[in-house]
Amino acid sequence: MANSTMVTEFLLLASPDGWDTSFLYFTVFPVTYLGTLLGNLLIVTVTTVDQNLHTPMYFFLRNLSILDMCFISITVPNAFVNSLTINWVISVTGCATQIFLVLFCAYVEILILSIMAWDRYVAICQPLQYPVIMNPQFCVHMTLASLLSGLLYAGVHTGNTFRLSFCQSNMVPQFFCDVPSLLRLSCSDTTSNVVLILVSAVVICGGCFLFIAMSYIRIFSAVLKFPTRAAGKAFFTCTPHILVVSIFLSSSTGVYLRSSGTSATLQDMVLSAFYTMIPPFLNPLIYSLRNKQVKEAVRRIMQRQLFSGKR
Repeated sequence: MANSTMVTEFLLLASPDGWDTSFLYFTVFPVTYLGTLLGNLLIVTVTTVDQNLHTPMYFFLRNLSILDMCFISITVPNAFVNSLTINWVISVTGCATQIFLVLFCAYVEILILSIMAWDRYVAICQPLQYPVIMNPQFCVHMTLASLLSGLLYAGVHTGNTFRLSFCQSNMVPQFFCDVPSLLRLSCSDTTSNVVLILVSAVVICGGCFLFIAMSYIRIFSAVLKFPTRAAGKAFFTCTPHILVVSIFLSSSTGVYLRSSGTSATLQDMVLSAFYTMIPPFLNPLIYSLRNKQVKEAVRRIMQRQLFSGKR
């Protein structure tokens, strides 16, 4: 194109719409990040050390915790450092890497959450067949399948994004690189990108949500036949999981399904922060700190350490 320069680096915008977002970068981001690391590190440690928690449910929970620590570490520390140094420049390679990792972690996250819903369904509705269905080989194979398909998914979307030409503004209206923001900057035809995002949202996000919803509907149908107290306990346990999945899917689809021609707003940043930060932060609270088995395991480990220290 005449009178245009191809983009060689991008400039992340710290505050879309001119809003003062320093409170986010210097308070909300660090607190959320440290809380996520501590909570998920506790889960990984406890489920690894305590032999009583070497079950399929806690195997997937451990993998989810490791993934959550990686997920939030892709965006938040970089945004915090950028806000401190007041340097929001990111290379094209760095931007592509960030997009690939965010897409990979988001994809694997929703798959693991779906598998965990299936695990609970089998445990409650088919308890006699649980050891056969959720055997160690199945758990490992499902995890590997999620990781490998995640690499393919992230690679396709990242490659399809960076085949475009970026010869307009290099200002990305986000605190990290994401696909919708780059589509707004491209001077190429982005129709295939939009179609791919739409198909992915319908097939993957919609499919996983329906799978999780059906799993819990069957769980609720089963526990309603139990005494009222047991049904209430199951509802109390499952509802937060559904809430986090809903927040994750609604915020991520809200970001990716917005029109590429829509101007950037603070709402985009908030939605992006929701799906990259809130689920990793809440998962330890939902799956472990409210879990009686995990609390007992933590107590046993602490007592063991105290006794060994006295010796």
